Amino acid sequence: MSDPRHRPVIQIDIVSDVVCPWCIVGFRQLDQALAQSGVLAQLRWHPFELNPDMPPEGQNLREHIAAKYGTTTDQSQQMRQHLTGFGQDLGFTFNFHEDSRIVNTFQAHQVLDWAEAQGRQHPLKLALFEAYFTDGQDVSDPEVLIAAADRAGLESDAARAVLAAGTHAAAVREKQQFWTSRGITGVPAMVFGGKYLLTGAQGRETYAEILQRCLAEVA
Repeated sequence: MSDPRHRPVIQIDIVSDVVCPWCIVGFRQLDQALAQSGVLAQLRWHPFELNPDMPPEGQNLREHIAAKYGTTTDQSQQMRQHLTGFGQDLGFTFNFHEDSRIVNTFQAHQVLDWAEAQGRQHPLKLALFEAYFTDGQDVSDPEVLIAAADRAGLESDAARAVLAAGTHAAAVREKQQFWTSRGITGVPAMVFGGKYLLTGAQGRETYAEILQRCLAEVA
């Protein structure tokens, strides 16, 4: 039997936004692929703002989607039902309603950037997905971000100080620029082993195939 301490680890970089439903869908599919294949992976989340110019008060989600993509009310409702079904199959709860809002996520990305250095970025990212999509919370609200940080095992007072001082704002902008300058215009965008890019939620089988390809190259 092989020693798991000597098994190769695949680096997976995930560019995403916490208000992107396909990002949590894609991650859950990837998570299933990892469990199915037994491949060891190191995940790193990277910032992307779907709506960098979104004002502090946000916008009604249905109205925003209609204005941005030209969808009708019926099309919007069908997409929400589609996503809800995807979530159920993947063990994630989407709670969409008529008052759902899209919000600015720049501060959320700042807290995530700080959390990376604390070794708690991944649990915070998942806590923010749940806060926004399941609990319907405003992830542009500092108090919501601080509470999510606390649930992810981070120090609340430290998170509050990070947000108040904006110490990670420049780093987030720099990282966003890094990815957009390399052609990333939509999320989720996942880079496997530093060389294979998959965009969108590609499904468990597709992720399993790319993981096996990466594993074969490093074995």
